[in-house]
Amino acid sequence: MANLFFYGTLRHVPLLEVVLGRSAAELDLSPATLADHAVLCVVGHDFPIIVEVVGDTATGLLVRGLTETDCERLVFYEGGFDYALKPASLMLADNTEAEAQVFFPEPGKWQSADPWSLRSWADRWGSLVVRTAQDVMDEFGRRPAQEVIAHSGTYRRLAAAWLSARARPADPNRDVTRDVLVHRRRRPYASFLALDEIDLQFRRYDGAMSPVLSRAALMVGEPVVVLPYDPVMDSVLLVEQFRTPVFLGGSRSPWVWEPIAGLIDPGETPETAARRESLEEAGLQISRLEPVGQAYSSTGSSSEYVHMFVGLADLSETDRVGGLAAEGEDIRPRVIRRSALMEGVDEQTYCDMPLLTCALWLDRHLDRLGAG
Repeated sequence: MANLFFYGTLRHVPLLEVVLGRSAAELDLSPATLADHAVLCVVGHDFPIIVEVVGDTATGLLVRGLTETDCERLVFYEGGFDYALKPASLMLADNTEAEAQVFFPEPGKWQSADPWSLRSWADRWGSLVVRTAQDVMDEFGRRPAQEVIAHSGTYRRLAAAWLSARARPADPNRDVTRDVLVHRRRRPYASFLALDEIDLQFRRYDGAMSPVLSRAALMVGEPVVVLPYDPVMDSVLLVEQFRTPVFLGGSRSPWVWEPIAGLIDPGETPETAARRESLEEAGLQISRLEPVGQAYSSTGSSSEYVHMFVGLADLSETDRVGGLAAEGEDIRPRVIRRSALMEGVDEQTYCDMPLLTCALWLDRHLDRLGAG
């Protein structure tokens, strides 16, 4: 049995329950403090570190009687962040002392800043981190911690998309907690994207449950799409880039003309992501975003839920190679007349579904946008 002191995100009991795989009612929890230490924000991240600061006090949570499996799960979750367990003497609320292990960061790995607040963190990031932890801890015993952490951005992005989907209105005529029965769910692959497999039943229209079906889905997250439009020039901006899935599907034309597009980062709004991607891919400032709609791109194979916009912009001086080298992007923007775009739509020149959707929306709303 082991005693551990948690000073950061694991003080958030819902997260602790997910990481340990059991409820708080099964745990021996006590408030505690560690003298001559402070809990500080990590620059550029949402989690804290603990550092020695003479005269300061770190507030935290003491958990007694953790099992060997508990500790293995904690090391899996925290060990990927280069934390190491070290002994420390704590002070309890009744002014008695207790000994416990504490996760200390690797010296010099993180740059600290202001004092960290559990309440502020939980309000902004708690739900996202708990959902991310559920997916991460599903990998316990299946993959090394370092392999999971290497793709932590994917886990967080998919968790953010899941929370976003849960926030959308429910079906008023069906209850997924009763009308969908999950027998098994697994994630055999996770890298930039993930692949989930599931065995399930769903309620049929005759009221009976379906047979157990095995299905799979590509887990993408929530992309944003922007078709830049200049009403004065009556022109649009398209970007061309190499698309691996198109190549893998057998196409001999894997360089595809599209609108500006990219994945929404956790904590971003679709509008913020749209403006960021416009800068990254085309060096373009969007003056106004017009929402085209939100939709699943392929309900039979992917979780991708696309936020589409037409972005009003000045396209008179846009002509360069865009994209982020760090993400392996090589993007060519091109400004064309709107009439040429619609000719291409009619001639079936373009093969990108969001481009077709945005082009048709733009054609329908020209008068309102002040074309010409």
